[in-house]
Amino acid sequence: MRLARKTVLVTGAARGLGRACALRFAEEGADLALLDVAADLPDVPYPLGTADQLEATAEQCRERGAAVLTARADVRAQADLDTAVAAVLDRFGRIDVLLNNAGIAAPSGRASHEITEEEWRVMLDVDLSGAWRSIKAVAPAMARQRSGSIVNVSSTAGLVGYRYFAGYVAAKHGLIGLTKAAALDYAALRIRVNALCPGQVREEPTLEGRMLSEVARSLGVAPEDQEAAFLESQPMNALVDPEDVSAAALYLASDDSRQVTGSVVTVDGGFSTR
Repeated sequence: MRLARKTVLVTGAARGLGRACALRFAEEGADLALLDVAADLPDVPYPLGTADQLEATAEQCRERGAAVLTARADVRAQADLDTAVAAVLDRFGRIDVLLNNAGIAAPSGRASHEITEEEWRVMLDVDLSGAWRSIKAVAPAMARQRSGSIVNVSSTAGLVGYRYFAGYVAAKHGLIGLTKAAALDYAALRIRVNALCPGQVREEPTLEGRMLSEVARSLGVAPEDQEAAFLESQPMNALVDPEDVSAAALYLASDDSRQVTGSVVTVDGGFSTR
């Protein structure tokens, strides 16, 4: 029970890696605050998580013994995050871990000069500025406690380039820069900040994620063909499972990593070493 008596806030918790990590945290004894926009965004060309999916994550966490608070919050809006954090503090009294997981994979699939201002703006606003806003909302409470762990979910796209994904690559690289700067900002307060970089993650039906499918759609190929292409570039010849990512997130969230800050942890089967 490595997260016993700890409160964990997860953004983008309705499905996919957000759900996988929330379930793992619940199994390790955490109380959970689960946030998601739970609505589609006008400039994002695929369906995002829903309120029903957010509640499904919450219910599965409760089945594992966790106390759970849910909130609909758009990481593009500081007021949403501030309101949600106030509710979490009122319910649980503290926030020990922030998992910055909210993110979008598209609009993508075109060369840099073909991206519109609106498409560039929404990608960076969600995937980079959203994490900064979440830190801004949570850090004061962690500073008062003089403890905390912030885990920013970046990507191998934060380490290497991908053709036709300039906005996503820029945002995820920026998230690693934010991680390193914030780690120095908060080290004296015993708040750790680390980045987690998953490779291509297998889509597990029970988690309802669709990142691989959306990457394939953006490139105009079938999901099975995209999976095969990724397998060819993976030194370990396997896609990453959601459980692999949640295990790394648990390590960074827990006291097992109490001397780890400003680090970048990759879970990509060796992809980024090539």
